[in-house]
Amino acid sequence: MLEQFLQMFVSVGEVKTIHTMVDFYTYVKGLEYLICAGFFVGFPIFYRYINTPPE
Repeated sequence: MLEQFLQMFVSVGEVKTIHTMVDFYTYVKGLEYLICAGFFVGFPIFYRYINTPPE
């Protein structure tokens, strides 16, 4: 599973030919997971930054 996860990060920036709909869905799913992970990490940090009282 870790190998597939690392392969997803390697293949995100590649420009490659997509031959089937399954290839397209797999590529889009990988991008979606990266966007979700970025949101789940970034939103709590942003929320804490917005709601800190001024000093």
